[in-house]
Amino acid sequence: MSYYTKAKFFTSAPDIRHLKNDTGIEVAFAGRSNAGKSSALNTLTRQRNLARTSKTPGRTQLINVFELEEELRLVDLPGYGFAKVPVAMKKKWQGSLGEYLQKRKSLKGLVVLMDIRHPFKDLDQDLIHWAVESNIPVLALLTKADKLKSGKRKAQLLMAQEAALAFMGDVTVQTFSSLNKHGLPELERILDGWFGLDKKSDEEGAVVEGQD
Repeated sequence: MSYYTKAKFFTSAPDIRHLKNDTGIEVAFAGRSNAGKSSALNTLTRQRNLARTSKTPGRTQLINVFELEEELRLVDLPGYGFAKVPVAMKKKWQGSLGEYLQKRKSLKGLVVLMDIRHPFKDLDQDLIHWAVESNIPVLALLTKADKLKSGKRKAQLLMAQEAALAFMGDVTVQTFSSLNKHGLPELERILDGWFGLDKKSDEEGAVVEGQD
C-alpha cells in the first residue's frame, strides 16, 4: 500500500498568515488553473475526493493542507492563470501563492503541474525560476499524458527536459496521467526523497538486519 494513502485534510487558509506549523517538511503542488492539480493529488493519495476537482478552472481558492503524519504535509496551492473569476480575486490568489512560496520555511519541494500539450507558460516559468533561486527542487509534472499517443508523448517529454536545462537548477521533468496512473511510481519516488522516506526505510531495514 502506498504511504500517501495516509493523507488527510489538515487545514485551509486564505494566505500564509493564517497557516500554522511552519516546521517539518511540506511539498507543494502548484499549477495553472485546470492543469489537473487536484486530480493528481487524488491519484497520488488513492482518495477520490481528497482535493476537490471541478470542471470550472480555478476552483481552488485557498491554500489547502493535507497531513501525512506529524510534520509531513502535502500542500495544494491556489491555481493561477486564466480562471473565469474576477480580476481582483485572481490577483488575491496569486499574491497568496507568491507569499507562500517566498516565506514558507518548511517548503522542501515544489511540484509544478502543466498540461503536457502546453508546458512552460510564462507563469510556470516564473514559479520555477523562483524555486531554483531559493534552492528548492522542482518536479515539472506534465499532466494529461493520456491525451497524446506514445510517440508524441515521448517527444514532448524530451522537448520539456531540454527546456528545463535553461533553469540551471534541480528541475526534473516527468509525464503523468491521473486517468491511467502513468508516471505515478516516478512521482512517489521523487516525493519519497523530498520527505526523507527513502532514508527512513533504509534505516528501518538496517535495524531489522542488525536484530538478526
